[in-house]
Amino acid sequence: MTAATQEEGHPDSQANLVEVVGRPHIRSLLFNAMADLFTPLRLGSLELPNRIWMAPLTRCRAEEGHLPGPLMAEYYAQRASAGLIVAEATMVLEGHSSFWHEPGIYSQAQIEGWRLTTEAVHRAGGRIVLQLWHGGRACHPLLNGGAQPVAPSPIAITGDEVHTPEGKKPYVVPRELRDDELPAIVNGFRQAARAATAAGFDGVELHGANGYLLDTFLRDGSNHRSGPYGGSLENRARLLLEVLEAVGQETPLMGLRLSPLNGYNAMADSDPIGLITWLAQRLNDLPLAYLHLMRADLLGQQHGDVLTPARQHFKGVLVANMAYTAEEANSAITAGALDAVAFGTSFLANPDLPERFRQAAPLNAPDPASFYSPGPAGYTDYPSLESQP
Repeated sequence: MTAATQEEGHPDSQANLVEVVGRPHIRSLLFNAMADLFTPLRLGSLELPNRIWMAPLTRCRAEEGHLPGPLMAEYYAQRASAGLIVAEATMVLEGHSSFWHEPGIYSQAQIEGWRLTTEAVHRAGGRIVLQLWHGGRACHPLLNGGAQPVAPSPIAITGDEVHTPEGKKPYVVPRELRDDELPAIVNGFRQAARAATAAGFDGVELHGANGYLLDTFLRDGSNHRSGPYGGSLENRARLLLEVLEAVGQETPLMGLRLSPLNGYNAMADSDPIGLITWLAQRLNDLPLAYLHLMRADLLGQQHGDVLTPARQHFKGVLVANMAYTAEEANSAITAGALDAVAFGTSFLANPDLPERFRQAAPLNAPDPASFYSPGPAGYTDYPSLESQP
């Protein structure tokens, strides 16, 4: 997901409460009623100092070869005060680029490049997971040596264009994946999770949102196939569940991001509430530490409440994202509706966002012109409170 579209009591007194968050829902509600944005949160083996997460933000700052470099390490380390950093969408397999300068995690050089980031974040006292991603039909031949993108069905993204070395271009019709090709994709996610662990990440988040490969299998507007991976909701969810099962064996902590309502990348589903209700129950059978939901449709085309059924049925930590203010986020956590909130562009422009929230200090305004431009401008040069006069 891109940066532009991501929005997106005293702690010590709550120390005896953090262990129960993410257990059965009734207990989570009971204890969350006493929580706020600054209450610690137990997430797997991690104790998060606050519930202000940094959402995954594509920034297109990777070096040649989709290599994470020192500039990215500086950027993430600046934001280490987040309860948890979810690093940007990262290619699990070579040859499936949709952002041109996004990072990968399929080579040893990329593992070593990402280690610069994880070590910098950990030195700064932070916690960070890597978002594992396959671009699916959002990829383009001009970004991938001429290779046609792949998807559950041969349906192109419409109404938008992709940035390429030859300028903006329409998306192309993807090739329909054969059933016998899907185990290699599952294994690609597995290997990427293993590589993320080797790179020093505290865990991974699977990108099952926003019209990329896993999401296109999940929703019936983009999955028109028959057979074991199409038709019924259970079949459409099969690839996602297989990936979750494989990745769960390779990482100490696993999360999942979903966007049942979001129309970005020409996505739709005939029953998004039914989809999240079914999934929220089924996900309890897997070693999933948290579920990260986009609460609305960026395009305003689909409407509904996906958070309530997720809260009702999912027994792990529930995180929401998309245009929350500090006040609204705090109220949702205090009411027990959520366990944490992920902030996108506000974290992009405010490296010390938790402290700004704590002090009710003014926020820096993000600069959309530099969201995807190369270099430090609009990336690592946003001022912190300490650096401002």
